[in-house]
Amino acid sequence: MQYKTIALELLKDRRELYDPLRQARLLVPAMETLASELKASHQRWIHHLTPAGTQGLSMSPEQLSSQAMELALNQLQDRLRSWPAPGEPLSPEQAMAFLTFPTSNA
Repeated sequence: MQYKTIALELLKDRRELYDPLRQARLLVPAMETLASELKASHQRWIHHLTPAGTQGLSMSPEQLSSQAMELALNQLQDRLRSWPAPGEPLSPEQAMAFLTFPTSNA
């Protein structure tokens, strides 16, 4: 998985986060923070979706990973959409604080 690439694209989609982070030269740490969160969430979802035993596994490992990634991405996108409101001015410090705010487990 290219977690960093996905994280960067998610930030680019949220210009109110992306622009202040880029201007303050905090884009790379923010992207790395999101990539780590996405990876951890993806792994939690894989664990959550994996049956206790290998018998009765209805999905291939690739399908399981894909479904887990979709759930992890949806979760992260929902969080990114939750704040700030579009057009709301945002300082780089506020953006980093939002991105590093601890989240709940899957």
